[in-house]
Order: sequence, then structure tokens, then C-alpha cells
Amino acid sequence: MWVQRGFVFRAQKEGAVAEYALPHLELQDLGQAGISALADQISGNLDALFYQPGVMRYPPIPDEELKAEFHGSIDEDPFAADPETLLSRLSSLREKLTDGKLVVMAHSRYECVDVSRIFISPRRELFQSFAWSQAYLFGVARSGQTSKMSYRAVSGRKGLEILSTLESSLDSLREELASLTKAIKIEPGEYEVIFDPDVAGTLAHEAFGHGVETDMFLKGRAKASEYLGKRVGSDLVTMYDGAAEVDHSGSFLFDDEGRSSTRTKIIDKGILLGGISDSLSALALGIPLTGNGRRQAFSHKAYARMTNTYFAPGASSLEEMIGSVKNGWFLSRLNAGMEDPRNWGIQLICMVGREIVDGKFTGRVASPVICSGYVPDVLKAIDMVSSDFALAGSGACGKGHKEYVKVSSGGPYVKTRMRLG
Repeated sequence: MWVQRGFVFRAQKEGAVAEYALPHLELQDLGQAGISALADQISGNLDALFYQPGVMRYPPIPDEELKAEFHGSIDEDPFAADPETLLSRLSSLREKLTDGKLVVMAHSRYECVDVSRIFISPRRELFQSFAWSQAYLFGVARSGQTSKMSYRAVSGRKGLEILSTLESSLDSLREELASLTKAIKIEPGEYEVIFDPDVAGTLAHEAFGHGVETDMFLKGRAKASEYLGKRVGSDLVTMYDGAAEVDHSGSFLFDDEGRSSTRTKIIDKGILLGGISDSLSALALGIPLTGNGRRQAFSHKAYARMTNTYFAPGASSLEEMIGSVKNGWFLSRLNAGMEDPRNWGIQLICMVGREIVDGKFTGRVASPVICSGYVPDVLKAIDMVSSDFALAGSGACGKGHKEYVKVSSGGPYVKTRMRLG
């Protein structure tokens, strides 16, 4: 789903903005006359779009002078590797996890994408080239009539070297699968919860990632626009999004509109500061351009989209956080998450819940655990944040039911309260 190759031409005239996309430019066979004819054709197609009914008009798109490039590096190049060797490593992972007694099925998977993009405008020449990888190991355990699944996932702007992390996780995954076959159904109610960095990052992603995509502000579909400058979380909540300053699946030098990557502080000590923008929504709203204009592919529009979304670390240790819980759950292995930007309801589904009573693990495990709440209530209830920091980016982010882009999320361990069931 990630493979794409094409070209987008954008033009602005009297405030109106038009785009024209095509999958091929076979310039080497055209000669100068043919190239001029193609340019005239593209220009004519763009010009016709300026006068469509209902066309919006924007301030001039900024075009500050800049020349920059980025070349990523990886330790093990998957494109140069022997495919049989790679398949052998993946098969070995599956075979080592499956014992035919407890773990009855396993699945391993690896993907790598080589990204190369050029952006050219009258005053800007930008180039970036890097690869990102993701790999998974899924297992299904069965005991009697009970079947449970769990997984390990790794990702980043890396190559085949990420498989070593999966290979070192076999024992912990096998132990986790064994514990899940004895999992209970959680008693519905409100509990203290500790989220691991992956689940905490998804809380950030769903709570104030989608909620502050500023094209949703422009369309009147985001409740967050009513809370700018107001408190939405406890003093321990500071949250960022940005393709700059961290290196993971959502990192890049420039976005799909040629804007340089940035890091945007969305929440500062509980106060909502602002959102993440594509160029056109930012210009229409008169707010900063944050370098978050992203396309699923050349044939799609650019929307305001997340990159790397995360909570800032705090000062607590995980041991202190566990010790503070009177009656709650430690939640990990995210399965899914979603949020309603208009009404601020949020839901997270975790595959592993470990019970904590009086500051100690009881040994009881619940699976699955569904967490729900009202975003400001959940963020205001955060009373401990660890000093750890980790990002994960093995999934994809859709805008609604479509428009998928590569992202990461994470941060520290976070303690709050949510309704569980």
C-alpha cells in the first residue's frame, strides 16, 4: 500500500490554488519541443481549474528561499539482501515461537519502503531520501476452548537490523501468550490505569492529534478550536507533534507541500496552545505553517496530518507509579484506538491488562481491555508521568476511513483514570 510514484503540480492565481497530478513524466524521449508542449498542457489544465465554481481564495503561499537535502542511512539494506535469507529469518521467528502445544500459530512479516522526494518552486530546491522498515511477530495461543493473540512490533527509519529486536523478544512473547490463556474478563468500571509508552502515545495521537488538525478547524469539525489557550489537561501534560527533532517513522526533512519539518508544542502544562497545519488551512486561518501537509500518494490531496506525536517525559519512575495504584491496571499491547474530534470521546483497546492492587501486581491478567472516556477528563486526571521515552510507529494513521500516512507516537508511561470494560 505504500508504493507510489508520481508528480504533483501546484499553482496559485489571484488567490485560487489548483493542483494537477500525473503518474509519469517521460521527459528523456520528448526533446525540448516536447517538454515545452507538455508544460503548456499542464499549465492549461491548471489554468482551467482556477475558474471552477466555489473556488476558495488564499493569501499567497510562502516561498522563502531554501536549498536543502537529507540522505538517510541504514545498517542492513533490505534491497541488497538475498530474499531467501530474509525469508529464512522470518520463518525461523515463526517456527521458534510455535510449539504446537500452547502456541498453535505464528505469523511474521517485514516491510521496507525507500522514500525519495523532490520539491521545486521558484525559490526552493529540496531533496530527501531515506528508508523506513517495520516488522511484526504475531502468535496465537490455545488452551482448551480459549484462544488468545499477542504480538511484538518494531519500526523506524532503519533496515533489516530491526529484525534483531524481534528475535530477542521471543521468550517474553511466549510467556505473555501463556498468561493470556488464563485471562479474565474485566469488571466494568472506572479504574486507575498506567499506559505503556505505546498506549500513551496512542492516547496523545487520538486525543489531541486528530483533534488539532487545523483543516478540521476550518471545516468546523474540531472541538479543540473552542479551547485554544484553555486548560485541557493536568500540569503534567505537555504534548508535541513534529517530523523534526526526533527520528522515527513520521520523520522527514520537508512535507508533501515543500514546507520544512518542525516540532509543534500542542499542549504546554495542560494548556492547549495550537494545532498542526497544512499550508492552505494555515493561510486561511492566519496561523503558522507547521510542515504537516501530507498526502497518501501523489494522486491525493494534502491534508493536515500527524507525524510523530508524543507526550513529554515527566519525573516519576515506573516503580513509583505502580506503587501509587490502589486498584487499577497496567495496560499494554495496543490493538486499536479512535477519537471523535467533534465531541471528544476516545476509545483505546489493549490486548494485555495486568491488575495492580495496593501497589503490587496480583498476577491476574485481563484481555481484551476496552478503555473509554472524555478527552479533557482523561488528560486532567493524569497525575504521574515517567521519565522514560520511547516511540513506536509500526502502524498507519487514517484520516477518517482513508488517507493513510506513516506516523509514530509514544512518550513516557502515563498514569490516569479511565472507564474500562
